[in-house]
Amino acid sequence: MPDFETKFPYQHVLVLGLAKSGFAAASTLLAHGRNVRVSDLSASNQEELIQILEQKGAEVKLGPQEVELLDGMDVLIKNPGIRYENVIVQTAMERDIPVLTEVELAGLLHKGTLIGITGSNGKTTTTTLAYEMLKESQVSTYVAGNIGTAASEVANKTTEEDRLVLELSSFQLQGIDQFRPHISVMLNIFEAHLDYHHSLENYEQAKANIFRNQDKSDYLVYNAEDERLREIVNEAQATLVPFSGARKLDNGAWYDETHVYFKDEPVAAIKDILLVGGHQLENILAAVAAAKLAGATNEGIQHVLKTFSGVEHRLQYIKHINGRAFYNDSKATNILATSKALSSFDQPTILLAGGLDRGNTFETLVPSMEHVKALIVFGETAEKLRETAYMAGIELIEHAKDVKEAASIAYRISESGDVILLSPACASWDQYRTFEERGDMFVEAVHTLE
Repeated sequence: MPDFETKFPYQHVLVLGLAKSGFAAASTLLAHGRNVRVSDLSASNQEELIQILEQKGAEVKLGPQEVELLDGMDVLIKNPGIRYENVIVQTAMERDIPVLTEVELAGLLHKGTLIGITGSNGKTTTTTLAYEMLKESQVSTYVAGNIGTAASEVANKTTEEDRLVLELSSFQLQGIDQFRPHISVMLNIFEAHLDYHHSLENYEQAKANIFRNQDKSDYLVYNAEDERLREIVNEAQATLVPFSGARKLDNGAWYDETHVYFKDEPVAAIKDILLVGGHQLENILAAVAAAKLAGATNEGIQHVLKTFSGVEHRLQYIKHINGRAFYNDSKATNILATSKALSSFDQPTILLAGGLDRGNTFETLVPSMEHVKALIVFGETAEKLRETAYMAGIELIEHAKDVKEAASIAYRISESGDVILLSPACASWDQYRTFEERGDMFVEAVHTLE
């Protein structure tokens, strides 16, 4: 495994953006004897973190960020959410100062088997499944990355015997250099985050970084039915391990009417799987392939599939009220995620959708709206979604100021047997700090309806 002191030769590091990943990066680098300067625009709610870093020897600068921050710096570790148009980032690149994200540190620090999972949709569910499958198989495993705990914080304490499962976003993957998972997973590619990456090609290239440093001794698990992915993985040097929900595979994961298989081996019975939705079977296939490659047992996998009911805010079942079934899919921040959520139900559905306007339209959602009887819109994209409803022949359209009001309207216009589904097809940042905040408001609203 790489030696961190050799592979990370930089002595003077600027960490741009405090947040969770910035704090983890700064703490990790200070522990490894680096000189660390941290810059953040505000100290709001972060006084304790600042005090800890300063006690450890960091130089913390708050307020407006000037290019002088880069003076004397060898490398820039930036928060994934900070865009590359940022003047500090642009100046660093002009000065040939490497610009990395915190997951680069995790890749250099982790001593055991590294599993990286990315895709436009399904990352969190697949990451959680793979982690739980390995854990239930009595394999020492950690989980981190975009899913919760910062990757470097966890990687810094792992051993050669440990597996580390990372959920990785395109924002994180764009900022890597030597990062190399032993097992990488690409679930799907769908037009997303174009406000950040500016083009689909740039987005695809950021995602493809997950396998850039792999060789034949490594594995790349990918969706064999995703046309874009099939083209992208042609560039890979890793051993390809496909998964498919449409056909039998001799070298990957697949399913039929009765079982989920890995290669020719039946791994788990379909009837025992608790998760709902065809797209969840794709996530399960990817997780099974990654977990089996990392040492999971069939018994461990079976236990997880019999008991795992989903991740919060990802097609999360809330409750039934007078025959109506409520689901929270606030994590559906793009059209593909909402399309897959809608495909999970045959019942009449009232869809709650809307949010940040990223400039896209929603025509491609129309084919998935066959069972949608009513649409409740909110946020910046409300009018665009209203037009989409007209295209789909949906006559009952209501406007809500937020998801709390949307839940109330949905209940009022619904009937017994309906599904009421929050699946926004948009990011939350026009009205909410996070998709979790949006989903929590919806869940709380549902619980007040009885």
